[in-house]
Amino acid sequence: MGMGAADVVPGVSGGTIAFITGIYDELLSSVKNFPKAIARLPANKFNLKIFMEEANLGFLLALLAGIALSFLSLAKIITALLKNYPVPVWSFFFGLILASVWFVLKDIDKWKPSHFVSLAAGIAAGYLITVVGPSQTPDALWFIFVSGAAAICAMILPGISGSFILLLLGKYEYMLRAIGSLDLIAIGVFALGAASGLISFSHFLSWLLKKYRFVTIAFLGGMMFGSLNKIWPWKETVESIFNSKGELIPVREINVLPCTYVETTGADAMIPAALIMLATGFLLIFVIDKIARYRV
Repeated sequence: MGMGAADVVPGVSGGTIAFITGIYDELLSSVKNFPKAIARLPANKFNLKIFMEEANLGFLLALLAGIALSFLSLAKIITALLKNYPVPVWSFFFGLILASVWFVLKDIDKWKPSHFVSLAAGIAAGYLITVVGPSQTPDALWFIFVSGAAAICAMILPGISGSFILLLLGKYEYMLRAIGSLDLIAIGVFALGAASGLISFSHFLSWLLKKYRFVTIAFLGGMMFGSLNKIWPWKETVESIFNSKGELIPVREINVLPCTYVETTGADAMIPAALIMLATGFLLIFVIDKIARYRV
């Protein structure tokens, strides 16, 4: 449910929640082994019990059910809160991600030069992704496939939001329209790209974590830290577009200080509420960590 709630928010990744709750390695391993389990079905005489064990299906179904339940129950609530109370909500996620960075990096016992280089590269990558503006891209099916693969890869990476990647690729609104109009061809191609990207990228990421675990963790932690640029609570909109519903939505924003936020937007900076929510998000990670340590 935590992953689902995070993926609803552009700029917050469900992969971050998976990492801090201790299920990240199992998630990658399960996704990687799923095609193998399907391929072995004939050899196992289509034994459902063996398939469930080899595919770790209980874990995957529980995870997917939680994500789906979160989307159904929390998506509208979080969207409404972001629209009406953006500063406290972004402050909460800022605290959440900030504490997550520490929890991810604390697994590295002895820091080596290669770890610092990887950390710096991750910070740079995470920051650059957040400052790239939306681009004009083709609506061809091959690019829809690529967009699906890129979005799903970002979704399982800590610090990067799949919906934000779609926004950068110029396909966020396109896919919303496709879903709304039940464009089964576009939806099918996108889903195929997402499935292909998820399976192939999980293999690559699992290999990296196995062979170069601490270097990879340093890079992922750096990406999370660099992505904080996207989650800064006080922003000034410098470019907006009308979406398919005729609503004016921001596509490029810059971070500002609370005093500048008040001057440019005329809205309340809500500093006390922001600090409370930031602290709440920060402390929540410690609570999640305690729960994860005692999970069955």
